Amino acid sequence: SLTVLQALEDGLKRADADPSVKAVMICGENGKFSAGADIRGFSSPKRGSSALGPIISLIEQSKKPVVAAIEGVALGGGLEVALGCHYRIAHVKARMGLPEVTIGLLPGAEGTQRLPRLIGVPAALDIITTGKHILATEALKLGLVDEVVEENTVEAAIHLANKV
Repeated sequence: SLTVLQALEDGLKRADADPSVKAVMICGENGKFSAGADIRGFSSPKRGSSALGPIISLIEQSKKPVVAAIEGVALGGGLEVALGCHYRIAHVKARMGLPEVTIGLLPGAEGTQRLPRLIGVPAALDIITTGKHILATEALKLGLVDEVVEENTVEAAIHLANKV
């Protein structure tokens, strides 16, 4: 939603401007990182100025390490947000993917460029063209996530952020 995008953008800008902030951790609520955009919103008029692509670029360009704590799902734009982060930690039960292709939409926030750079073209093409969800353990093997945990993903992400 535009509210979430604006809050993410504002939070990132505040963190980058605050010298006491050494790293940033991005997580979702209620056991879900992000299921991406609500497609029902595609037919409504655009309000506000926040767009996902520039926000992900803001994440990627941060001089402070940004860690994604992925629980539940990171799908579509949610996965694209995680791809913009410098590090990704996923709960063992997390699922990731770009399912929008199954309804004829291409990932719109440069996920089709970031994913191949991270995991290689063959594996990325499989995920991009099929829309399949991959489990955290497979994501780890592919290099999509840096660590898989069975316990508290947020605490693990904070620990990693403090380490780097």
